[in-house]
Amino acid sequence: MINIACVIDDDEIYTFAVKRIIAHAKFAEKTLFFHNGQVALDFFAEYIRQTDMLPDVILLDINMPVLDGWQFMDEFAKLVPHIDKKIIVYIVSSSIAEEDYSKAKSIESVSDFIVKPITVEKLHLILEQINAD
Repeated sequence: MINIACVIDDDEIYTFAVKRIIAHAKFAEKTLFFHNGQVALDFFAEYIRQTDMLPDVILLDINMPVLDGWQFMDEFAKLVPHIDKKIIVYIVSSSIAEEDYSKAKSIESVSDFIVKPITVEKLHLILEQINAD
């Protein structure tokens, strides 16, 4: 189990479901939810020096209003050198477009691309990857 997970997704039904899946999978002690990338970035900027407040894993949607997943990653990359904690990012999207998958793979700080819906099994695989590192 990780300490803090972060879900950045504007779909209320999905976030309701993923909250239950995270609990069922015993994936994280605490989960932060943000409805768009800008709100999440504001949080990271505010707590950049308080690493105990920052997540271990981010589950990031691509298509969101205000600041989408790609825009979030562009801005998050600027914060990463100032964060004294390894934060693992997974793109979690309903997109099956090859260009989205390729783009996710081209971003160094993205660990993997997961097609929705996320499942207990997929969360367990993430935990295995984290524990293997």
